[in-house]
Amino acid sequence: MVRVNDRWDIPWHKGMTVGDVLAACNFTHHYVAVSINGELVPPAQHAAQPIADGDQIQVIHIIGGG
Repeated sequence: MVRVNDRWDIPWHKGMTVGDVLAACNFTHHYVAVSINGELVPPAQHAAQPIADGDQIQVIHIIGGG
């Protein structure tokens, strides 16, 4: 299992990536900040960044304003 935003438990599978987690949680916003166990993951790496069983993931929508 991986824990997302201290709210959802997502079943882990071999080869799981940040992109898989975002899809499983239905995050569709284009601008998100993601951290795994407190370490920020650059957006360019979301599709390939592996997730380990037991990881704690935080996802935050980035909202701009003026």
